[in-house]
Amino acid sequence: MASAGSFHEWITYAKDMNLEEIKNLLHRYSQFGPLPGILLPFLEALLPILPLVVFVVANAAAYGMWLGFLYSWIGVASGSLVVFLLARRFGYRYGDRIRGRFPKSEKLFGFIERKGFTPIFLLACFPFSPSVIVNIASGLSKIPLHTFLISMALGKAVMIFTLSFLGHDLQAMADQPWRIVMAIAILLLMWFGGRKLESRYS
Repeated sequence: MASAGSFHEWITYAKDMNLEEIKNLLHRYSQFGPLPGILLPFLEALLPILPLVVFVVANAAAYGMWLGFLYSWIGVASGSLVVFLLARRFGYRYGDRIRGRFPKSEKLFGFIERKGFTPIFLLACFPFSPSVIVNIASGLSKIPLHTFLISMALGKAVMIFTLSFLGHDLQAMADQPWRIVMAIAILLLMWFGGRKLESRYS
């Protein structure tokens, strides 16, 4: 029970971490190389209550734009693949139950199975879309593993590169306010697009 309580406390702490706290955490464990920068986005793929946007921006600020992008992308893509494989592994046991419990999800299942690449890629492009639901639905569907992996990896690359580009030099954003306006506009556009797709297919 103590370990479960400690885990819950850690999740609560991680969920509420701000950008500066995450940068300090990455610096504190810098002796582990890229592992902390990969692990945080990986955990977000499993626990979507964690702040992916903050993790990606912190990685870009701590490691630089390109390495920060790479570490975030590896973490998110790996976590998404794990969720997909778990859903596929246990889907034969729980798939019908999930479909019955959430009848509206049939639209998402059907769209993913018919179109495959397109909905997964589009939803992966948005940082505020329900990616864990998409990963589970993809695992429970009949799409091939390689189709999911390619579409998810490319979509996440678009999303993470955008966030890394905006967040790698926070001082430049402070010195040039137009970058802040552009960042807000891009994030709002991504949020709006993700919400539209979520409302249509969830």
